[in-house]
Amino acid sequence: LAGGIILGVALWLRHDSQTTNILYLQLGDKQAPNTFYVGIYILIAVGAVMMFVGFLGCYGAIQESQCLLGTFFTCLVILFACEVAAGIWGFVNKDQIAKDVKQFYDQALQQALMGESDANNAKAVVKTFHETLDCCGSDIVTATFTPVWRDDLCRKDSLKSFFENTSCHKKIDELFSGKLYLIGIAAVVVAVIMIFEMILSMVLCCGIRNSSVY
Repeated sequence: LAGGIILGVALWLRHDSQTTNILYLQLGDKQAPNTFYVGIYILIAVGAVMMFVGFLGCYGAIQESQCLLGTFFTCLVILFACEVAAGIWGFVNKDQIAKDVKQFYDQALQQALMGESDANNAKAVVKTFHETLDCCGSDIVTATFTPVWRDDLCRKDSLKSFFENTSCHKKIDELFSGKLYLIGIAAVVVAVIMIFEMILSMVLCCGIRNSSVY
């Protein structure tokens, strides 16, 4: 059940409309940074394997098989190591992920505002960011004044946008910090469950061994 929950959360994060709209964008030959998906793929793999390993542990306990329970314990140790690795990766890259996406957005915005050769593609990228995140501009100045003189990039209701617009940098930070927070919670929950299961499997193995001796 825990594996199924983790798998479900990971698949939801993987197919979330906001992140997919942004991370599938392409600016010329440059693809949007998708490092964010590394942690999610680890969660998907761990969730799927946890479901299989859970059945293995249940069957081993029912059959009172030390071999199956030993295999179950070994798999849990490997999965636990993967979870720790995913947690460390997320902690190290939590700021870099948002930074890379912001740099990608800034490059597209610059091309769109300067009217460079790839401006049409850049405009599409920028408008996707603005519509998906409900933002405009990369900082306070451009977030305030871009809607006034470039309404082809931002929302049409310029007067309302002038007072209510939010910097896309801030929105990007909020988006990925929230998603990474969920990944972190999922990783901690999985780690706690795995520790409990490892202790339980050791107790069962010892109980089976003692019962076979007596």
